[in-house]
Amino acid sequence: MDSIHISGIRCYGYTGFLPEEQVLGQWFEVDLTIWLDLASAGNTDNIQNTLDYREAIASVKNIIKTAKFALVEKLAAAIAEEILQLARVDRVRVKLSKPSPPIPDFGGKITIDITRSKQN
Repeated sequence: MDSIHISGIRCYGYTGFLPEEQVLGQWFEVDLTIWLDLASAGNTDNIQNTLDYREAIASVKNIIKTAKFALVEKLAAAIAEEILQLARVDRVRVKLSKPSPPIPDFGGKITIDITRSKQN
């Protein structure tokens, strides 16, 4: 199966377990792998035969900006559900990271990695 990889979507949002995360917000980073058939697009050179990835990026940013979930797992699942609604998409992998989680003495990042498919 063919795929499109979109990496480095960065957006400020208000998802988090701690109350201050939902008030002050924080940065999130998203990488997507979107599986779809790209054969027709490769033959026709017509954007109508593929996924306009600008739409996927806008969807991710909109969800991050407007959602207020307690868990990043829920945010990742919401992103996956939204991407699966786009035309031609069969499956999506969402890697959602919190680059600076509010954890004392921790300088790393937390990443949720989920893969979802359309239910036929």
